[in-house]
Amino acid sequence: MQAVSNTVLETFENWTLRVRTPARTPARLLLMLHGWTGDENSMWVFARNFPTDSLLLAPRAPHPAPQGGYSWRPHREGTHGRPSLDDLREAAEALIRLVDGYAAKACAEPSRSVRVDAGRFDVMGFSQGAALSNVLACLYPHRIRKAGILAGFMPSGMEEIIAKKPLAGKPIFVAHGTQDNLVPIDRARASMTLLEQAGAHVTYCEAEVGHKVSADCLRGLESFFGRG
Repeated sequence: MQAVSNTVLETFENWTLRVRTPARTPARLLLMLHGWTGDENSMWVFARNFPTDSLLLAPRAPHPAPQGGYSWRPHREGTHGRPSLDDLREAAEALIRLVDGYAAKACAEPSRSVRVDAGRFDVMGFSQGAALSNVLACLYPHRIRKAGILAGFMPSGMEEIIAKKPLAGKPIFVAHGTQDNLVPIDRARASMTLLEQAGAHVTYCEAEVGHKVSADCLRGLESFFGRG
């Protein structure tokens, strides 16, 4: 998949990133998390019409996947199934450090003069990246303003956290396909119920597609992140 032309490939600390700088500042930050076997180019198909006043940051996950591409959890022989909270906690912690470090760097560079409000940022993820977005929102609710959960799921092991209602009043957009063979629709509906139990205000878009985002849901996603 080719990245859109108005982005740049960067390295920062140990990360490989694709970045779209904002048209003006101060800028909101949107973190975009690809799915299993994806990379820093994978999420831009969803972001072509996103607001130009946001800094869009798409990191490459740190762990090579055996099938090619990258994963948000390390590969372990004999490990199958979808990742749990314990599998993704380290990645969530690393992403918070990435956001803080990159925002500080952007503000400090004279050539950019980009002021980024990273105290509360938005996150959007697809599939495994959506599961990680759920973890980020639940572990760091004070840092996440909005979240987009695309063809994703709530990882196992989240029950105690959800019971504390960490997402009270937080806007969450969920999109899923009824024909999804990788993350079945029943799991998506169950995850949406868990988000609501955590206190989130959920906007749900369901369509007759597979492991992807439909055109109607994509328009809903654009509207969701386009609102203040």
